Amino acid sequence: MTHEDAGHYAAKHPEAKIDSQIAEAIADKEKNGRITCAAAHAIAKKLSVPPHVVGMNIDLLEKRIHFCQMGLFGHPPETVKAITPMERVPQELEQAIRDALIDGKLTCKAAWDLADKMQMSKSDLASACEALEIKIKKCQLGAF
Repeated sequence: MTHEDAGHYAAKHPEAKIDSQIAEAIADKEKNGRITCAAAHAIAKKLSVPPHVVGMNIDLLEKRIHFCQMGLFGHPPETVKAITPMERVPQELEQAIRDALIDGKLTCKAAWDLADKMQMSKSDLASACEALEIKIKKCQLGAF
């Protein structure tokens, strides 16, 4: 959704209904209409539901997700990413990223898995992608 669509997140899911258990968990974690990426993923894990289901409920409740764990969005000021390009991407890391690409892009889930495999932070992996000009797409929560 575009910046102009802010506050109209439920429109992404015209047939969906709010899950009361997920909604209650979101209400417990949100502040000022926002919930962190980490809190949303914790809810998914606790309730044994896929992250996209929690993300859909966040949308249906017209809440915003912020503080992306990869540093891609929701970090003040809102208009900038929290990451900067890595100065030098090690060859092994570059190859692992390139091997995981689908249509020239890296999914959020693949990025998380790769960060875990390479024993590095999610934001460091995003920094490497930024240096390689590789886009991370398909947020696990559905934010992008």
